[in-house]
Amino acid sequence: MRLRLAWVAILCASVGSLAVSAADKNPSIPRTSDGHPDFSGAWTNITLTPLERPADLAGKEYFATDEEAAAWAKKMTETRNRDQRTPGTVRDVLNAYNDAWWDSGTKAVKTRRTSIIIDPPDGKMPPLTAQREKELAAKAEAVRVRCTQQPGCEPDGGGRPALADGPEDRSGMERCLTFANAGPPMLSLAYNNNYQIVQSAAFLAIDVEMGHDVRRIVLDGTPHLPAHVRQWLGDSRGHWEGDTLVVDTTNFSEKYSFRGSDQNMHLTERFIMVDPETIIYRFTVDDPTAFTRPWSGEVPMMRFHEHIYEYACNEGNRGLEGILSAARADEKKAAQSGKAK
Repeated sequence: MRLRLAWVAILCASVGSLAVSAADKNPSIPRTSDGHPDFSGAWTNITLTPLERPADLAGKEYFATDEEAAAWAKKMTETRNRDQRTPGTVRDVLNAYNDAWWDSGTKAVKTRRTSIIIDPPDGKMPPLTAQREKELAAKAEAVRVRCTQQPGCEPDGGGRPALADGPEDRSGMERCLTFANAGPPMLSLAYNNNYQIVQSAAFLAIDVEMGHDVRRIVLDGTPHLPAHVRQWLGDSRGHWEGDTLVVDTTNFSEKYSFRGSDQNMHLTERFIMVDPETIIYRFTVDDPTAFTRPWSGEVPMMRFHEHIYEYACNEGNRGLEGILSAARADEKKAAQSGKAK
């Protein structure tokens, strides 16, 4: 554990020193009345750049030129087009919306990185621990067994039962409770990749468009909540290292999981304004009970000169109502069939 903490400290110190010097040398960035960079406003992290480096880009940390990055983005945009489908097939149904409804970007990140993950150097997430794999496998098996006991139930592509006894059987995303990729840490999704930041001396709030969550980051120096108090988005405490805002988040709920993380995830984020239109957002995930080593990512956030609109997703919406009513209808049908026999 001491080696792990030392490794994280060295990484954060080196990244922090570079970030502070870059921001301090730029007098054009907006500042608050107390002299800190002013992050207030709307931002977007929309990008085609994937979290993990694709196999065909193995060993290539950066695209060599803007032209190479643009050519890759063009190819990816064409490959991902959701209108390339065969009507009447299962794949057609699973593709859901037409391409016009998706908004996952048309460009690679402006830094020309080939993956959001910057450490490990290969751009890949480290493996889960053996214990975490065992825990996740046990949960998946419990879902499968429960599903076989429900009339008409078949696991969907994510291993969840297609039907359910109650809302608790459905994922947090389907219940409109939380969208793990929306943050923290904050990554680009299929759409709604926008954030509204409101900043004061004591707090910084981030309104996450995807799922209408609001992160409340405390800046007044008060300590984290007691360890037994757990929250969907964790407990975030921020401090300044020069012009870099460092946010330390702990106290995650066991119901929140980011790429396999558990309630022990310790997330460190760095917000670095390099010019009035750009924030370099960096994060480090340290979760020794879930991952075999800490890992880090980086994605630029660009100022968004538009409004952030309401994301109207609420628990108990029509989709969840349909799933549960279908389960009851199948149960009734099965019961009637049994009586007939």
